[in-house]
Amino acid sequence: MPSPFPTDDDNAPGAEPLAAPVHERPSKTRRKADSHGLQDLGEAVVALPDERLAGLGMSESLLDAIRAYKKTRTWEGKRRQMQYIGKLMRRDDPEPIRQAVTDMQLGRAQDSLSLHQAERWRAELINEDDAATRWAAEHPQTDLQQLRSLIRAARKDASLVPEKRSGRAYRELFQFIKQHQGAEPASAP
Repeated sequence: MPSPFPTDDDNAPGAEPLAAPVHERPSKTRRKADSHGLQDLGEAVVALPDERLAGLGMSESLLDAIRAYKKTRTWEGKRRQMQYIGKLMRRDDPEPIRQAVTDMQLGRAQDSLSLHQAERWRAELINEDDAATRWAAEHPQTDLQQLRSLIRAARKDASLVPEKRSGRAYRELFQFIKQHQGAEPASAP
């Protein structure tokens, strides 16, 4: 009777090679982890605006489940609906959904970075005299007369009592910076 375990004789020349294992299905632990991953993706996708959801090529039942989740008010109802969304996501291709969520998160990070840079520029323009020159060098399309006027008004606001330091000119300077920061530099001919 042959042994069920491989022996040295099985590896001998002319011996029949061991049969390759049949494709095994994923373990229960792996399937459960995948389900939790899809449910987490579902939590991120319900945060997407409705107009972005429509272009993702999701099934109609998944779109309906997401809309129902957004209308649900109770914690338990939301929990159950999220489980249902995770179940429905197993039927759809999750890659376009993952990409849309990633794009949205990247866009938010870029917006946040842009706002921080605008705040930094505003502080520099108000506090440093040579900051306007640096700004003009980086943004040659800027109307320098308007910029200098906004800086003077913002400095005047900043010299007031602390409660009024962020006056109208302070906000207008910030808006001016945001507007010109996002503009493309003029290209040389």
